Amino acid sequence: MDRRNFMKLSGAGLGSLMIPLTGNVVTAAELLDKPMDVAFKKKLSNIGLNAAKSAGASYADVRIGRYLNQYINTREKRVSNLVNTESSGIGIRVIANGTWGFASTSDMSPDSIAKTAKQAVAVAKANSKFQTEPVRLAPVKGVGDVSWQTPIKKNSMEVPIKDKVDLLLGVNAAAMANGATYISSNMFLVNEQKYFASTDGSYIDQDVHRIWAPFSATIVGKSGFKRRSGLGSPVGMGFEYLDGLEKDKIHVTGGNVGYKNSYDIVEDAIAAGKQLKEKLKAPSVKPGKYDLVLDPAHLMLTIHESVGHATELDRVLGYEANFAGTSFATLDKWRSKTFKYGSDIVNLFADKTQVGTLGHVGYDDEGVKTKEWDIIKDGILVNYQAIRDQVHMIDQTESHGCCYAQSWRDVQFQRMSNVSLRPNKKDISADDVIKDVENGIYIAGRGSFSIDQQRYNFQFGGQLFYRIENGKIVEQIEDVAYQSNTQEFWNRCTNMAGKSDYRVGGSFFDGKGQPMQVSAVSHGCPTTRFNDVKVINTKRKV
Repeated sequence: MDRRNFMKLSGAGLGSLMIPLTGNVVTAAELLDKPMDVAFKKKLSNIGLNAAKSAGASYADVRIGRYLNQYINTREKRVSNLVNTESSGIGIRVIANGTWGFASTSDMSPDSIAKTAKQAVAVAKANSKFQTEPVRLAPVKGVGDVSWQTPIKKNSMEVPIKDKVDLLLGVNAAAMANGATYISSNMFLVNEQKYFASTDGSYIDQDVHRIWAPFSATIVGKSGFKRRSGLGSPVGMGFEYLDGLEKDKIHVTGGNVGYKNSYDIVEDAIAAGKQLKEKLKAPSVKPGKYDLVLDPAHLMLTIHESVGHATELDRVLGYEANFAGTSFATLDKWRSKTFKYGSDIVNLFADKTQVGTLGHVGYDDEGVKTKEWDIIKDGILVNYQAIRDQVHMIDQTESHGCCYAQSWRDVQFQRMSNVSLRPNKKDISADDVIKDVENGIYIAGRGSFSIDQQRYNFQFGGQLFYRIENGKIVEQIEDVAYQSNTQEFWNRCTNMAGKSDYRVGGSFFDGKGQPMQVSAVSHGCPTTRFNDVKVINTKRKV
């Protein structure tokens, strides 16, 4: 794809959001073309592995990828954009002279693959002149020939475009009929067909599916305008998430509905229209200290920024500093085994095996089987997120399985796993969490945020805000943001709902690295309470 076409795609849709749809523009029918035969992919992989070893590699892995995307954007009563892209090729990573090397190509002929493997080795040998310590890989036992697929019930790519467009236009109509002045709605569909092979003896075929349907509704009144985005989550599921095949929604406080295994986007749009009218007349928050009750559709972003990124080992070590810097959660804090990241009831864990999450895969891009592990246990920092060439730095011998590349042409590196907050052992409701709050604010949905270069001091806004008085929600309010630092905030956690309230939110295009790569990651949590947090008023003074 040339730069002009890429900029056309990346500039469409959600305001300033960069939409990384790279590849060749294809028809919707081509998204359903039969994937390359697994036996043939193994044959091509062996060509690359053998060529790398012959050129002097002590280790090599090959990733053959076919990446499919469909993006639909609508605005009020019209379709603004509809794009299908396909990208396929092979990436080869090697260790030679104790140093990493990588090369990739879209030409998957045998001669091209062998040439690319030799190029990767040449890169490694050239880099080795500057390597001060050889790469140390945690051992991985080869798994032979295996396959894995996202457990979907309805392939989103097979759903007719007309049905998708009709759904989005129905969302727009519902929001406008109930108060919205303007609305844009979107649909992102992803299918990653990935094959991994390594000199460890693994040949892993994976078929990964993700879906996201965000919208942004705006109301204009005499006093200005207000905006409310959708409260649905991006997920690792098929179209059953949107068409009602999986009916599972729960009532949460504040007049909102939480979505678990399905998302009624039209229902959410209706609620958005009504809530926008309330926003126009809602009183502005009085700054001060409040007890906060945070809905999962909001808290997921706070987890992402203050825990997810902060416990990536490459940030902790200073190897990664792009996108808000390194991390305050340094090795000395972990080694002390006493660092209070949060209160005693805070248990945060990483898990790429959670069904329905964006990060759910069978194996990472190093061929490591995914798993669950604790990061914060009873409030104490006990672990990080690390990959094969990092875990020896924290005295461990097994990768956590969180290595990922955004495409075949990009080298894989350490990415955030699904990082989530464990629910209360008692299965209490969101209303139970609120009932003894005397002076508080309930926040739903993700809004603007900022966090410093150590993932420490931060500020978060939201979509919907409700004042809590004597255990009851009394009114909607506006112009709310809270300020704290990571350790202080999580140590103010005093209660949370149970497993029936546990819901998952996520980031479809989480950026990291330089040059940047994106990945998709989810964060689960229940409705959670934090006491005595500083709240500011964000209303602009004219």
